[in-house]
Amino acid sequence: MKTEDQSDNLEENEKEELYEHHKFIADAGQEVLRIDKFLIDRLANTSRNKIQNAAKNGNILVNGQAVKQNYKVKPEDEISIVMPYPVREIELIPENIPIDIHYEDDTVMVVNKPANMVVHPGYGNYSGTLVNALIYHIDQLPSKPDDYYGRPGLVHRLDKHTTGLMVIAKTEDALTQLAKQFYDRTTERRYQALVWGDIAEDEGTIEGNLGRSLKNRKLMAVFPDGDYGKHAVTHYKVLKRFGYVTLVECRLETGRTHQIRAHMKYIGHTLFNDLEYGGNKVLKGTTFTKYKQFVENNFALLTGQALHAKTLGFVHPKTKEYMRFNSELPDDFKAVLDRWDTYLSARDKP
Repeated sequence: MKTEDQSDNLEENEKEELYEHHKFIADAGQEVLRIDKFLIDRLANTSRNKIQNAAKNGNILVNGQAVKQNYKVKPEDEISIVMPYPVREIELIPENIPIDIHYEDDTVMVVNKPANMVVHPGYGNYSGTLVNALIYHIDQLPSKPDDYYGRPGLVHRLDKHTTGLMVIAKTEDALTQLAKQFYDRTTERRYQALVWGDIAEDEGTIEGNLGRSLKNRKLMAVFPDGDYGKHAVTHYKVLKRFGYVTLVECRLETGRTHQIRAHMKYIGHTLFNDLEYGGNKVLKGTTFTKYKQFVENNFALLTGQALHAKTLGFVHPKTKEYMRFNSELPDDFKAVLDRWDTYLSARDKP
């Protein structure tokens, strides 16, 4: 039997998405067998209930078609399954940390993550994370959903210094459905970013495989040729030009680690104040000391890169209604834009 495990070998806190994709091709001599039994024999640490839940939500495909858990596997069937990653073996401690909640019901939450907050506990960040805050919040609710997952269900994440909207699943059913939406790229994710330089085009698309940098594994790099890395597509549109920097909207077609940050650097427009990708120094503008001081004062207002997940859209796992949320730019991001606006106006005066 041929297998293709398309999940990463990275630490979980480095994975691009919080779901995994497995693919199997049944042998020519495969005996007729229920698909849930076929899969449970091949997926370690996966319960029959999780596999049946995946089938119920259309996450198991045979030869490209969704099947139910009682489907009988036949020789040379091509089988694929999308599931949330298994729960990590780490103690998650509730912490009373304020959360900016944009929406909440008994199935999902939409929260606005602040800067300087890690999403999930991991090496070097075992407390103070968004997950610690969410566990505490859900524990305080008068009642929990009948199918409560036992911890917040994550299907995507934001970098520590990236602000903005995230959807959280409360039930296993919601987690499975949202994982499929993110995998199928049917969600809507729009970001606003301030980048260095005056982008020549009003809009465009960046395509190029993203993979761990061969020079620094903590960073992502674009590999336009060859098979290294994973396919990544970012669409961008200019919102406002400030001469030396540009405000852009980025729409993700894929969701890879550091995708916007790496893609914008690749086309020569590194994010403003991106400490890891070199945007925290003057990359465009004059050599005047006064200008350098102006830029550094803007850096001081931000904790990291000027990147905000502004819009998030998805189909509600329970009601099947399309939901779309927008969030305001953080105050420090807005303050930097105001300062650049003032600078541009003063520079252009006769």
